Amino acid sequence: MQKIVLQIKGMHCASCAKTIEKSLMRREGVILARVNFPLAKATIEYDPQKIKPSEIVKTIKKAGYDAQEFFKKEVEDEIKMGWQRFWLGLFLTLPVFIIATFFYDTRLNLSLFVLATPVQIFLGFPFYRGAYFSLKQKMADMNVLVSLSTSAAYIYSLVATFFISGPVFYDASTAILTTISLGLLLEKISQGKVGEAIKKLMKLEAKRARVLNGDREIEILPAEIKKDDIVVVRPGEKIPADGIIIDGSSTIDESMITGESLPIDKKIGNTVFGATINKFGFLKFRATKIGEETTLAQIIKLVEEAQGSRAPIQRIADKIVAWFVPVVIVVAILAFVVWYWFFGKDFLFSLTAMVSVLVIACPCALGIATPTAIMVGTGKGAANGILIRGGQYLEKARELTTIVFDKTGTLTKGEPEVINIRGDVLQIAASLANHTTHPLDVAIVQEAKKQKLALLRVENFETIPGKGIRGKINSEEILLGNRKLIKGDSDKEFEDDGKTMVLVSVNGKTKGAIAIADSLKENSKEAVRELKKTGLEIIMITGDNQKTAEAIGKELGIEKILAEVLPQDKEKEIEKLQRERKVVGAVGDGINDAPMLARADIGIAMGAGTDVAKETGGIILVKNDILDVVRAIKLSQKTFSKIKQNIFLAFIYNILAIPIAAGLFYHWFGFLLRPEVAALAMILSDISVIGNSLLLKRFRLK
Repeated sequence: MQKIVLQIKGMHCASCAKTIEKSLMRREGVILARVNFPLAKATIEYDPQKIKPSEIVKTIKKAGYDAQEFFKKEVEDEIKMGWQRFWLGLFLTLPVFIIATFFYDTRLNLSLFVLATPVQIFLGFPFYRGAYFSLKQKMADMNVLVSLSTSAAYIYSLVATFFISGPVFYDASTAILTTISLGLLLEKISQGKVGEAIKKLMKLEAKRARVLNGDREIEILPAEIKKDDIVVVRPGEKIPADGIIIDGSSTIDESMITGESLPIDKKIGNTVFGATINKFGFLKFRATKIGEETTLAQIIKLVEEAQGSRAPIQRIADKIVAWFVPVVIVVAILAFVVWYWFFGKDFLFSLTAMVSVLVIACPCALGIATPTAIMVGTGKGAANGILIRGGQYLEKARELTTIVFDKTGTLTKGEPEVINIRGDVLQIAASLANHTTHPLDVAIVQEAKKQKLALLRVENFETIPGKGIRGKINSEEILLGNRKLIKGDSDKEFEDDGKTMVLVSVNGKTKGAIAIADSLKENSKEAVRELKKTGLEIIMITGDNQKTAEAIGKELGIEKILAEVLPQDKEKEIEKLQRERKVVGAVGDGINDAPMLARADIGIAMGAGTDVAKETGGIILVKNDILDVVRAIKLSQKTFSKIKQNIFLAFIYNILAIPIAAGLFYHWFGFLLRPEVAALAMILSDISVIGNSLLLKRFRLK
């Protein structure tokens, strides 16, 4: 299977996207076709043995649209052309409207015909073209409704002008086309705001890069950097690729990648990311990831895929849109027949009711209800270091009943740390521990460095497997290890608290002990507390022994502990919870916990900034802040809430608007909706849905 991403030109509404999808899915070799109307983008997965990319493009063109490689189309040019069409339509529509409203006489029909015909041809052509290809695919969309309504008004007026010399409907046909053209143009501009997250991400990339060629610096484009090139970055410059620092230190602004507002201190051996800003120091780093491999490129790709996805609720909207237009056409015809034959109204009145129904019922708002909210929600998340892979995760988040946290590296730092010291033993313990790389020994040495203790000279160093280490310091025999090596009872209290004890012996006598534990991350307690407030069941899962796990759980306020669970068995524990009809979210580091994250209803991968594209999680937290779990769930719930609001707005609009347009209230209020007013109302419904989605940008994640 291969994938191709294409920019689509010529779509007017979400129904156009469905037309393209339907035509592509009919082709042998096309496995999946997703068309994102707001982004004007198609993502197609296909079998290269059965269909070529050129044939995919031809299929889209046969459906009545143009396709080319993604992001090569200039949206600004399309908007510019849209404005030109609108101004032409307005220039000709205004005199038609003024004459028809204030100075109408049948003798002016020919003048109105001359003014209205260019509008019908130039503004109407895109709709006629779209309707032709839509019907060719055995579908009916907005193009069909607009074409039918304006053609009915125009053709009747044409007959009245040249054959029966009666009142005309030119003002309605021109006003509909001009109003809808303006509405679609405003919609396109609004959608640009909806999808601006990707545009902002793309603009972050560095424009130039300096690499070392021998002893000489040469300036190249970032795209020309090769793996293992030595890249030089001066203060104030953007880092052009991902890599490892080999010389220098600095403070780096990584907010564009992680959403973290505070700059991060970096030194030799640390990782740097492309598009981040070197604030102060001079750096040299070895490029490890370039081009599409960089963290920024992976984030852009992931956000694009998420914004092109559908929430399951969208399937309901898609089904409704599929039969909605045929039903509207039937209702419009019935409105004409009932008024003309049963209530004895004249032809013009009946035609007005029919045309108004056709215009006002366009299902655009229903089609864009889900994608616009997903685009804004995922864009908001990406700007704050929270990457949501698709609409299905937005929808599932509201159903969560249980959150399962991996302990090590998720709730805790994953690195042993000295918690307490008994006796004046740190200096000699660290001097001995400095000769090994065991995590417990490393923790002791780091604590000594924090306290600025000088390390002493060690002689006759020896490792005792499974027990500890020994050596001589100032001619004294020093032992550092567990109770198998050194007898002592001062460690019982700490062991009961789940801490690991390292005993220190001098010349055969126990002189002290050092308590070491995997300490909690800064915001772990607050995250657990906030999640509990929402009513979620919180569970901690770990491979640690029961005593240690319970001690950590008690400190966090987590009552349910799954301890001594092997990595390969974590997935089974998730499955057990799901068999109890719980909807489970799992939080882990995204690598060791991959099976668990994949099994969960929503997998949340922590600290995935270095390789976001390969993570298993449905939600990826770029920075290692446990509070982002809370923020991600709240953002998902808020975004899905917007989707429901949008679908409600679209539904309620059509439920109320169609009867009004058909003249249901005419007998009580003497009011019949004019087609041009119906066109304005239809466009306002689209703008209201987009505007409601854009309100997500105001949602505070902090």
